Amino acid sequence: MQTAFIAGASRGLGHAIAAELAARGWHVIGTVRDPASRTPLHDLADRSDGRVEIEHLDIAKPEQLPPLHDRLAGRRLDLLFVNAGTASNQDTPIGAVSTADFVEVMVTNALSPMRVIEALEDFVPPDGLIGAMSSGQGSITNNTTGSRELYRGSKAALTMFMRGYAARRPDRSLVLLAPGWIRTALGGPEAPFTLEESVPKIVDVLLAKHGKPGLDYLDRNGDTVPW
Repeated sequence: MQTAFIAGASRGLGHAIAAELAARGWHVIGTVRDPASRTPLHDLADRSDGRVEIEHLDIAKPEQLPPLHDRLAGRRLDLLFVNAGTASNQDTPIGAVSTADFVEVMVTNALSPMRVIEALEDFVPPDGLIGAMSSGQGSITNNTTGSRELYRGSKAALTMFMRGYAARRPDRSLVLLAPGWIRTALGGPEAPFTLEESVPKIVDVLLAKHGKPGLDYLDRNGDTVPW
């Protein structure tokens, strides 16, 4: 049984990916930020017959990574995927964004995923897959309308950091995934796509990329997103 580690699986898209992988026969380790709070991931674990485990991790707190690494000692992670995202100041020009808001979004969306990947990469075998949730709005080429400048910038930064990581790890199978506008807490109720129709496609893309070296920036249909 292959094992997936999903950072940020308590609810929404991360939880749905964890559930889809478990339904396809994977063992899943999903993380929650608050170990004292009940989440949909707990419900999934309760009915999984032991195939879904829960770990505690707030990716914005790097001091939690070494203890997590110790707890995972001896494990093999065939898929390491970081699902992290926050947004604020959606309609604010970047020059008017406060420093505190800028730091929060950039740390959550760009720096923290890379910290998780670099902290846990040694558990991923050479034929495994390492990835992070990106967005089509992180594409510099496709940004012809503006808006959401802080969020776009944070995802573009994640892309650059993953490109740097790929240069240091040329034999690794790496993916940045742009799932589309989905009805989640982050996407909002007006998003055109549901979790139910989107997540099987997302998991198909992840599994198709599994074991293929190099970094790809892909949408939920497996098509390349312009950098």
